[in-house]
Amino acid sequence: MIKVQQEDFDVGAEIGRLSEGNAKVGGLACFVGLVRDIAGDQPIKSLTLEHYPGMTERQLEKLEAEARRRWPLQDVLIIHRYGTLDPGDRIVLVVTASAHREASLESCHFLIDWLKTKAPFWKQEETPAGPQWVAARDEDDEAAERWLKNESGKKDSEKKTADSAK
Repeated sequence: MIKVQQEDFDVGAEIGRLSEGNAKVGGLACFVGLVRDIAGDQPIKSLTLEHYPGMTERQLEKLEAEARRRWPLQDVLIIHRYGTLDPGDRIVLVVTASAHREASLESCHFLIDWLKTKAPFWKQEETPAGPQWVAARDEDDEAAERWLKNESGKKDSEKKTADSAK
């Protein structure tokens, strides 16, 4: 399920709705992203997130579909906020549910890495020096790239273990 919204969300309530009544869920993985109060050495007064309605949801749906293709998931929830947020506010919630923990943990990690680089959100930080657009970071691109090298969704260590057992 994809939600792009201005309103805050209740993490516990969202997780509860995702797993309620589904006894096939054996593991949930959750990531909550928050607005920091500093970027590098600059204090942050607020963060404004912009997006294109329709396009954003379609891209998030593609990311969800890719996670479902790679892992046996019972359910997925992605909530991403937009608008002006203050330090400490929640920005994003990603929850994945599966029968076993490994699929939940890996798919959640995958979604966070890809959200950071492939979701069409633009961020502007309000600093004492004035507003500044947030630039893409090489570290985020490298994190997302590792999933392209590993299309099956398995960790490199799991592949090595499986290969050595052959």
